[in-house]
Amino acid sequence: MGWFENKNMPDKNRDTDLKMPVGWKKNIFIVIPAYNEEKKISFVIKDLKDHGYSNIVVVDDCSADNTYAAAKKENVSVLRHKVNRGQGASLKTGIDFALLNNAKIIVTFDADGQHCAEDIPDIVSPIIKKEADAALGSRFLGKRSNVPLLKKIFLKGGVLFTWFLSGLLLTDTHNGFRGFSRKAAKLIDIKQEKMEHASEIIDEIRKKRIKFKEVPVTIRYNRYSRQKGQSVLNSFNIAFRMIIRKIMT
Repeated sequence: MGWFENKNMPDKNRDTDLKMPVGWKKNIFIVIPAYNEEKKISFVIKDLKDHGYSNIVVVDDCSADNTYAAAKKENVSVLRHKVNRGQGASLKTGIDFALLNNAKIIVTFDADGQHCAEDIPDIVSPIIKKEADAALGSRFLGKRSNVPLLKKIFLKGGVLFTWFLSGLLLTDTHNGFRGFSRKAAKLIDIKQEKMEHASEIIDEIRKKRIKFKEVPVTIRYNRYSRQKGQSVLNSFNIAFRMIIRKIMT
């Protein structure tokens, strides 16, 4: 029966999040790319632990602050790049580590406190139920996230841009909250080391014909997370690089 053991047990013996078998969380690895997140990384890790997740992998992308030390204090797996490579590279490092450690499901999770551990059951549910091999978080499904107007305009522009490049029309294309089955994680080849990886993942899902589902998630906006977000200029630079790569391939 594999990791779905005890699936015929009464509800009272199941995990209360999704009425899943006892112990289902132990098969999930949470991968957190982190760069200069000393102020938030401990909070993020503790919150995940409070919700029952123990397989937490932090990838410190050669931070200039004490992100690495702060994460190590929380007794989780912490990997460190010797040079700053970018979020895409950090995700690949963390996902490869999780696969090597027999992860059944991999969830990518931001280090700045924007994502909610309470939403992880929603993200993994389609995968556990074999409805999809990839679950993509969307802040625009439902009314969970109060997205600032300017941010909404740029994100919706990103949706159309990604549709133009990949052919997949989603509601939210640059959301770092995702879930992958082991099969999907092995199929998706992240080559873009920086922020272009977000659109690359969607393109990989299309090319590899990975069954996916969008899932409503909450994104918490505050002064800290807004300061950490992408600038308008950087967003245009990312789009330009993606267009050039598309033309060259």
